[in-house]
Amino acid sequence: MRELISYAAYLVDRERIRSSRLPKSPLRPPERLPEEESRCFSCGADLSSSELFQRYRVCERCGFHHNISAWERIYLLVDPGSFQEAKYTTNVGDMAQLLGNTTYQERVREAQRRTHLSEAAVCGTCTIGGNPTVLAVLDCRFLGGNMGVVVGDRVARAFEMAVKKKLPIVTVVSSGGSRIEEGVLSLVQMAKTVASAKRLQEKRLPHISVLTHPTTGEVYASFPNLSDIIIAEPGAMIGFAPIRAVEQAEGEEISQMDHTAESHLAHGMIDQIADRTSLCHLVSTTLDLLSFRYRLGPRKKVRPYFAPTHPQEQAWQAVELARHEERPTAADYISRITSTFIELHGDRSYSDDPSIVCGLAELGGEAVVVIGQQRDRGGGHTAPEGFRKAERAMRLAAKSGLPLINLIDTPGASPGSEAEERGIGHAIASAMAVISDLRTPVISVVIGQGGSEGALALAIADRVLMMENAYLSVISPERAASIFYRDVGRAKEFASALKLTAEDCKKIGLVDVVVPEPESGAHTHPEESARVLKNLILRELLQIQFRSPDKLVKSRYKRFRYIGTLGSPLRRILSKQTAQIQSLIETGMGRLKQHLASTGEKNSETGNEQTQK
Repeated sequence: MRELISYAAYLVDRERIRSSRLPKSPLRPPERLPEEESRCFSCGADLSSSELFQRYRVCERCGFHHNISAWERIYLLVDPGSFQEAKYTTNVGDMAQLLGNTTYQERVREAQRRTHLSEAAVCGTCTIGGNPTVLAVLDCRFLGGNMGVVVGDRVARAFEMAVKKKLPIVTVVSSGGSRIEEGVLSLVQMAKTVASAKRLQEKRLPHISVLTHPTTGEVYASFPNLSDIIIAEPGAMIGFAPIRAVEQAEGEEISQMDHTAESHLAHGMIDQIADRTSLCHLVSTTLDLLSFRYRLGPRKKVRPYFAPTHPQEQAWQAVELARHEERPTAADYISRITSTFIELHGDRSYSDDPSIVCGLAELGGEAVVVIGQQRDRGGGHTAPEGFRKAERAMRLAAKSGLPLINLIDTPGASPGSEAEERGIGHAIASAMAVISDLRTPVISVVIGQGGSEGALALAIADRVLMMENAYLSVISPERAASIFYRDVGRAKEFASALKLTAEDCKKIGLVDVVVPEPESGAHTHPEESARVLKNLILRELLQIQFRSPDKLVKSRYKRFRYIGTLGSPLRRILSKQTAQIQSLIETGMGRLKQHLASTGEKNSETGNEQTQK
């Protein structure tokens, strides 16, 4: 009987809550604060006359980002007049009554009156930079932004809405974790939101997360960490366990910087840190690239590109030019051949390897994913984190249906003991496995040093290009000379024996196109080198990008399955065709010689007759 009375009271109170309308917060910029409230929480500066603070709540002196409401975030992020809030079917009052927690009910009502929100999550559809998008924003002012049944339901519905409408989703997180008052039901919301985010992934729809202050606990460990790209505001407190819990576990105080956006960027957990003033532009540009609308199309039939190359005196010359200090790096080429580039950071596991630069780019009016190896960062050797970072970019390209462009320039994989402990072998093998059956066009270019497995991990492609003065080798000439002769000085002799030049690699079928360079090397005219490289990449891309994913994967497998195999079907066919062509040429030349000889004899006889006359 007591349960029936309690349930009847719950139904009555639910109808009362649903019938009472909360005053809605209008979609507007942050209100102008009076002088006594316009002080920075961090440095104490007077910001009453600061337009930056009044509009964005950012201190112009120290850059501290103050908290703003969900509606204010929406105003600063979406296109004017485009946001349409979703209709909700559950209310936090229902849960408060169902649990029979009177104190919780009072706290909920107080939070609703103070924030003018029905719950800590606001969801709906909008356009951001002209891109139709689903948006979900958590507000920490409503009971800390913690996730209970209602918040979990709204976030899950936002993902379901994105799947149904086939739209990308942007989630803005400001939360302390789970709603303790709702017990284990709040914990289950992690599974609910993760499952919804996974369904979005399976539909290959973009997901961008913006982490603000604070983003901790169960919310941090759920749907935000499944996004394709994670952006954070400067100085935001981010982490799974609260600082107090970490200190209790370790028995000592920890630095406040350990739980910040900057620390997460350094450890490869997020992609970028963006100031609130530039956040809208960054999200808009990212959505432009992930929601690509254009494909390159030839105006005329693409013809082979025949550009003159310059013969080298010896292989060692290519090695020296590939290692030249002023030779353009991957970042140099990216800045010259792309009009837009959004760099991604980290492997989401351990750290961010600076020797790998990757991100979304616009090449010739088309969105692509670019991965480049930087020989001038971290010694140029690719660490395990670099291969895992590259693998992230590969998977993003396949998910978004974007072509992948690899720029190879490395002396090799990291040889240190720390790299071994962090799984360098598995990282290399995994990267090769992913790229081998990547269901999107892949073009790789060796722009400098092609050191062993560090280079090969990115060289498995549908088209492989190689700069004229680059090289690709199983081992460095110095190391080979050291192994065979115990004399590094004999490296020049081994350079030719290793067959590492662009022409050598083309002869064995590993390289499709040799990219010509200025006569004295790419470093003498970087702009011209970049122009030629861009044209050749676009030409090769035009020939493969309209192939089906199945055909791409199949032909890529055959390419590397039979390379260097004398008995391969492809080699037999090519050998037969080559022999036939050579036979025809020899027959034609023979007939031409006979014709010329007979013509010469007739001419001489005619000349003699005319002379006698």
